[in-house]
Amino acid sequence: MGAFLGAKARTCFWMPGNGEEAVVFWTSLLPDSGIDGVVEKDGQALIIEFTLAGAPMMVLNAHGGPPPNHAASISVLTDDQAETDRLWAALLADGGAEVACGWISDRFGVSWQIVPRQMPAMLASPDTAAAARAFAAMQGMIKLDLAALEAAFAG
Repeated sequence: MGAFLGAKARTCFWMPGNGEEAVVFWTSLLPDSGIDGVVEKDGQALIIEFTLAGAPMMVLNAHGGPPPNHAASISVLTDDQAETDRLWAALLADGGAEVACGWISDRFGVSWQIVPRQMPAMLASPDTAAAARAFAAMQGMIKLDLAALEAAFAG
Protein backbone atom coordinates (compact mmCIF):
# COMPACT_ATOMS: atom_id res chain seq x y z
CA MET A 1 0.00 0.00 0.00
CA GLY A 2 1.28 3.47 -0.76
CA ALA A 3 1.70 6.04 1.95
CA PHE A 4 -1.40 7.88 3.13
CA LEU A 5 -3.79 5.36 1.60
CA GLY A 6 -4.60 3.85 4.98
CA ALA A 7 -6.53 5.31 7.89
CA LYS A 8 -7.74 8.90 7.71
CA ALA A 9 -6.27 9.70 11.14
CA ARG A 10 -3.15 8.26 12.73
CA THR A 11 -0.55 9.09 15.37
CA CYS A 12 2.73 10.42 13.96
CA PHE A 13 6.09 10.18 15.71
CA TRP A 14 8.86 12.56 14.64
CA MET A 15 12.10 10.58 14.75
CA PRO A 16 15.67 11.82 14.29
CA GLY A 17 16.51 9.52 11.37
CA ASN A 18 16.13 6.11 13.04
CA GLY A 19 12.40 5.77 12.44
CA GLU A 20 12.57 2.75 10.17
CA GLU A 21 14.62 0.82 12.74
CA ALA A 22 12.16 1.84 15.46
CA VAL A 23 9.13 0.72 13.45
CA VAL A 24 10.68 -2.67 12.67
CA PHE A 25 11.31 -3.13 16.41
CA TRP A 26 7.89 -1.88 17.54
CA THR A 27 5.96 -4.02 15.07
CA SER A 28 7.87 -7.11 16.24
CA LEU A 29 6.49 -6.65 19.77
CA LEU A 30 2.74 -6.99 19.28
CA PRO A 31 0.41 -9.11 17.17
CA ASP A 32 -1.67 -7.40 14.46
CA SER A 33 1.30 -5.14 13.66
CA GLY A 34 3.24 -4.49 10.48
CA ILE A 35 4.67 -1.94 8.09
CA ASP A 36 2.00 -0.67 5.68
CA GLY A 37 3.97 1.69 3.46
CA VAL A 38 7.20 3.64 3.10
CA VAL A 39 7.84 6.90 1.29
CA GLU A 40 11.48 7.35 0.40
CA LYS A 41 13.42 10.52 -0.30
CA ASP A 42 16.97 10.36 -1.60
CA GLY A 43 17.04 6.59 -1.02
CA GLN A 44 16.07 6.77 2.67
CA ALA A 45 12.76 6.23 4.43
CA LEU A 46 11.10 9.59 5.04
CA ILE A 47 7.63 8.41 6.11
CA ILE A 48 6.83 4.95 7.44
CA GLU A 49 3.18 4.04 7.83
CA PHE A 50 2.55 1.10 10.13
CA THR A 51 -0.04 -0.65 12.23
CA LEU A 52 0.69 -1.36 15.88
CA ALA A 53 -1.70 -3.83 17.49
CA GLY A 54 -4.36 -2.73 15.03
CA ALA A 55 -3.78 1.02 15.56
CA PRO A 56 -2.65 3.08 12.55
CA MET A 57 0.53 5.08 13.09
CA MET A 58 3.33 6.69 11.18
CA VAL A 59 6.87 7.89 11.66
CA LEU A 60 8.38 10.95 10.05
CA ASN A 61 12.15 10.60 9.76
CA ALA A 62 13.20 14.20 10.14
CA HIS A 63 16.76 14.96 11.12
CA GLY A 64 17.19 17.98 13.35
CA GLY A 65 13.75 17.93 14.92
CA PRO A 66 12.87 17.59 18.57
CA PRO A 67 13.74 14.25 20.18
CA PRO A 68 10.89 12.02 21.43
CA ASN A 69 9.74 12.78 24.98
CA HIS A 70 7.07 11.83 27.53
CA ALA A 71 4.55 14.24 25.99
CA ALA A 72 3.48 11.39 23.71
CA SER A 73 3.58 7.71 24.53
CA ILE A 74 2.42 4.34 23.28
CA SER A 75 0.06 2.74 25.79
CA VAL A 76 -0.37 -1.03 25.74
CA LEU A 77 -2.94 -2.91 27.81
CA THR A 78 -1.44 -6.29 28.64
CA ASP A 79 -3.50 -9.42 29.22
CA ASP A 80 -1.37 -10.89 32.01
CA GLN A 81 1.89 -10.52 33.92
CA ALA A 82 3.75 -12.66 31.40
CA GLU A 83 2.92 -10.21 28.60
CA THR A 84 3.83 -7.26 30.84
CA ASP A 85 7.17 -8.87 31.65
CA ARG A 86 7.90 -9.77 28.00
CA LEU A 87 7.21 -6.27 26.69
CA TRP A 88 9.08 -4.65 29.59
CA ALA A 89 12.19 -6.74 28.94
CA ALA A 90 12.09 -6.05 25.19
CA LEU A 91 11.67 -2.30 25.68
CA LEU A 92 14.40 -2.15 28.32
CA ALA A 93 16.91 -4.09 26.18
CA ASP A 94 19.65 -2.29 24.29
CA GLY A 95 19.30 1.06 26.03
CA GLY A 96 15.72 1.42 27.23
CA ALA A 97 15.09 3.12 30.59
CA GLU A 98 12.62 2.35 33.34
CA VAL A 99 10.66 5.37 34.52
CA ALA A 100 7.84 4.80 37.04
CA CYS A 101 4.24 3.60 37.40
CA GLY A 102 4.35 1.38 34.29
CA TRP A 103 6.21 3.92 32.13
CA ILE A 104 9.35 2.95 30.24
CA SER A 105 11.32 4.55 27.41
CA ASP A 106 12.66 2.36 24.63
CA ARG A 107 16.12 2.68 23.11
CA PHE A 108 14.76 5.23 20.62
CA GLY A 109 13.60 7.54 23.42
CA VAL A 110 9.90 6.83 22.84
CA SER A 111 7.81 6.48 25.99
CA TRP A 112 5.54 3.51 26.56
CA GLN A 113 2.96 2.74 29.21
CA ILE A 114 2.75 -1.01 29.87
CA VAL A 115 -0.45 -1.45 31.85
CA PRO A 116 -2.31 -4.62 32.89
CA ARG A 117 -5.77 -4.56 31.28
CA GLN A 118 -7.36 -4.80 34.75
CA MET A 119 -5.73 -1.59 36.03
CA PRO A 120 -8.09 1.00 34.45
CA ALA A 121 -11.11 -0.88 35.87
CA MET A 122 -9.51 -0.88 39.32
CA LEU A 123 -8.89 2.85 39.17
CA ALA A 124 -12.44 3.54 37.94
CA SER A 125 -14.06 1.31 40.55
CA PRO A 126 -17.04 2.77 42.45
CA ASP A 127 -15.29 1.38 45.54
CA THR A 128 -13.17 4.50 45.98
CA ALA A 129 -11.18 3.02 48.88
CA ALA A 130 -10.17 0.01 46.74
CA ALA A 131 -9.34 2.30 43.81
CA ALA A 132 -7.20 4.47 46.11
CA ARG A 133 -5.31 1.42 47.41
CA ALA A 134 -4.61 0.23 43.86
CA PHE A 135 -3.46 3.73 42.86
CA ALA A 136 -1.17 3.99 45.89
CA ALA A 137 0.30 0.56 45.10
CA MET A 138 0.89 1.60 41.48
CA GLN A 139 2.69 4.77 42.56
CA GLY A 140 5.27 2.68 44.41
CA MET A 141 6.04 0.51 41.38
CA ILE A 142 8.24 0.89 38.35
CA LYS A 143 7.06 -2.11 36.29
CA LEU A 144 3.46 -2.84 37.25
CA ASP A 145 2.89 -6.07 39.19
CA LEU A 146 -0.63 -7.31 38.55
CA ALA A 147 -0.77 -9.64 41.59
CA ALA A 148 0.34 -6.84 43.93
CA LEU A 149 -2.16 -4.42 42.37
CA GLU A 150 -4.99 -6.93 42.75
CA ALA A 151 -3.98 -7.59 46.36
CA ALA A 152 -3.95 -3.88 47.14
CA PHE A 153 -7.32 -3.44 45.42
CA ALA A 154 -8.82 -6.33 47.43
CA GLY A 155 -7.54 -4.78 50.65
